[in-house]
Amino acid sequence: MAWIFDAQQTFISVFTDAHPTWHCTQLGDESCDSVSNICRLPKTSWTWDWPAHTSIISEWSLECAASFVTGLPASSFFMGCLVGGLVLATLADTSLGRKNMLFLSCLTMSISSLLTVFSTNIWIYSALRFVCGFFRSTIGTSSLVLTTELVGKRWRGQVGVMGFFCFTLGFLSLPAIAYTNIGFSWRNLYLWTSIPGIIYSALVRFFVRESPRWLFVRGREEEAMDTLKSIANATPDQHSSLSWTFSGVTPCEHETGNLYSSFKILLEKRWALRRLLAVMVIGSGSGLVYYGMPLGVGNLAFNLYLSVTFNALSELPASMVTFFLIGKLNRKSSVIVFTALSGVCSIMCAFKGKEWKRLQIGLELVSFFSACSAVNILFIYTIELFPTLVRNSAVSMLRQALVFGGVFSPMLVAAGRGDGFLSYGVFGLVIGCCGLFALCLPETRGRALCDTMEEEERNEKAACNGVADVLWA
Repeated sequence: MAWIFDAQQTFISVFTDAHPTWHCTQLGDESCDSVSNICRLPKTSWTWDWPAHTSIISEWSLECAASFVTGLPASSFFMGCLVGGLVLATLADTSLGRKNMLFLSCLTMSISSLLTVFSTNIWIYSALRFVCGFFRSTIGTSSLVLTTELVGKRWRGQVGVMGFFCFTLGFLSLPAIAYTNIGFSWRNLYLWTSIPGIIYSALVRFFVRESPRWLFVRGREEEAMDTLKSIANATPDQHSSLSWTFSGVTPCEHETGNLYSSFKILLEKRWALRRLLAVMVIGSGSGLVYYGMPLGVGNLAFNLYLSVTFNALSELPASMVTFFLIGKLNRKSSVIVFTALSGVCSIMCAFKGKEWKRLQIGLELVSFFSACSAVNILFIYTIELFPTLVRNSAVSMLRQALVFGGVFSPMLVAAGRGDGFLSYGVFGLVIGCCGLFALCLPETRGRALCDTMEEEERNEKAACNGVADVLWA
């Protein structure tokens, strides 16, 4: 469920920071019409269609401000996510663990979102959005890694995709909440989305179990065994039959280190660094489209609420495709196909002409659906590419790469109001080219999760030897 609140805070600016509609107040004034530039009109000749407090643009008179200023809150949020991911990414692998990281991230994100209600200007508002993004950065990775480590290989893909379903529900709830808030203050949106997050954080603190895999790798064998017993719901007679399997790793093989030891391990192993860089390049290109498409729907000749709703709904089939086919899909080829399809449709959105404008919303939805599918598969792919010792850090770095792409999205969207190619054209070229880096990664479908770097290296050598034997046979 943490993904619900994650999605709400990620895309809430689509409504709170929207450019409101306006109308002329003086009938017969030929200098004022629907295509006029309101910055060149007298203030007395036009007015907003809704009360000024419905958007930060109208409340703080930012209608004539530079695109950098109006896009600052959204960019600040993604910058906060980027910095927070770099600072907090390894805490779930080292000192805090998956559960505590999830609890603290969700709680602090929700509290900072609640404080946003008291913003008095664009600068305080942007600063609080930065803080919200900073603490939000590890929610998705902590919940995803925690849930996938609590189940076996058979259900790993399906359980991982459940988080994407929750993210879709959170995204889908936004237009519904915003529509009921029409005519009221934008602050209500932050109020309605932050309080449930605080309540959820308390539930995580008292009812969620820590990952037994993480406890085991960190040398806390007794706690891991207690967690396994509670999950298995075993009777006292069955407790003695529970043994450590964890892909053949024994408790003495766990590794410990300082706060950023997992980053150090990733950088020292050439194969791990190569995989991480490839995953991050794919993620940055996918993130540009994944975050940019919903933020840019206001540039389309279509109703804002319906556009956001359709974008949220397009995540459902993307999650369903991943849920039902993840066991059959090759990770590498799937990522390449979906990123290429997203890129082609995004570029086509930039074409001009009446015929293309009619097709824009359809092409935009296909592009967003493909980007969502690519991101979903890429997360599962990354979980399978790295062992338990560094898995959360690797997934966090993927998350940061997605956010890195998102940092540039608001500015490209603002630039695309004048020329569609500067937004949709750039989106398509970037995601299409970045998706090709999947060719540098090994296929992981059907493989068991590893716990240590040595175990991953042994499995990789065995796979290479198996391929060599087939080639020489």
